[in-house]
Amino acid sequence: MEFKDLQEKDSAYIANTYSRFAAEIYSGQGATLCTEDGRRFIDFGSGIAVNSFGVNDEEWKKAVIAQLNKVQHASNLYYTRPQAELAELLCKKSGAKKVFFSNSGAEANECAIKTARKYSYDKYGEGRFHIVTLKNSFHGRTIATLSATGQDSMHKYFMPFLDGFSYAEPTFAGVKKECGDGTCAVMLELVQGESGVNALDEGEVRKIEKFCKERDILLIIDEVQTGNGRTGRLYAYQHYGIAPDIATTAKGLAGGLPLGATMFFDKTEKTLAAGDHGSTFGGNPAACAGALSILSRIDDKLLLEVQGKAAYLRTHLGRIRNVLSVSGLGLMIGLEISVNAREAAEKCLSRGLIVLTAKNKLRLLPPLTIGKGEMDEGLKILNEVLSE
Repeated sequence: MEFKDLQEKDSAYIANTYSRFAAEIYSGQGATLCTEDGRRFIDFGSGIAVNSFGVNDEEWKKAVIAQLNKVQHASNLYYTRPQAELAELLCKKSGAKKVFFSNSGAEANECAIKTARKYSYDKYGEGRFHIVTLKNSFHGRTIATLSATGQDSMHKYFMPFLDGFSYAEPTFAGVKKECGDGTCAVMLELVQGESGVNALDEGEVRKIEKFCKERDILLIIDEVQTGNGRTGRLYAYQHYGIAPDIATTAKGLAGGLPLGATMFFDKTEKTLAAGDHGSTFGGNPAACAGALSILSRIDDKLLLEVQGKAAYLRTHLGRIRNVLSVSGLGLMIGLEISVNAREAAEKCLSRGLIVLTAKNKLRLLPPLTIGKGEMDEGLKILNEVLSE
């Protein structure tokens, strides 16, 4: 099929919800992607932080295929080994006590919202359901997670949104101002990805944690994009030295298959009971097998490599003409540039580099296993495009 035929078919039959870039992703290896006609791209996007170990990772494929050769799906009315083993590994690596599996980050955050409200209802009764999130946050595209998202641009068309959310400035003073007697939880992205890859201040976050714990306000950390080694630690909250009551993750967890996880720590491990929540596909055995392959290999050695690659990229990115600032944490990088971000991303693509955008910034989320040669090739293209 010619590329123009693919574009026409896509336009004819797929809902017009995406502003696609003009490239087909057909195959690839590691951090290099290819079209059917042989064009190649260095991948600084990894499917929006999903393909943790790039594409065509042999160990990951073996794990998923081995599970597919047994059973591809079983409902959550029964036990499956990959799900139980993944839950155990997540708890051991994170310090969580229990896990609920879903299919996406939005679903993981929905579960966190429900759990926070039930925890407070069980302990304090009706009326304590308010949740504070941050301005410029992004927590998903369902009605509840859009309601939790602190961006006016996303609060259109789908009214009415859910009651019980307010949006604070990303500081301790801002959060404290929004909290009241009816507040049950504070929900934070430690690096705000969609709004510009901005990391929160460590001191402010620790003050928020202390404030919440003193008032039995649950602290929810949204690790959908920051989790699974992306920042150079398994979870971003580990950089900040804090202990969440609930943490959510998805994206890179299963290395390319849909899987979300809501992790419950000491206070919340017993909040949900039979019938309180559920999912048909959540914890699918094939997805869990893929996640076991990924998570078991995110060890101290790999995390040190991620930190080293991040330092290497940041050093070189900061020297490129028209780069005004470099933000983020680990291999979650935002570039403030003096030219239009979408146009720059399109020019990069035309020369063989995939980058993402976040508001007025370029966003870089390369696979954790990207090699130096691929990084250098991508940096060369970025330098050419941005310096023009």
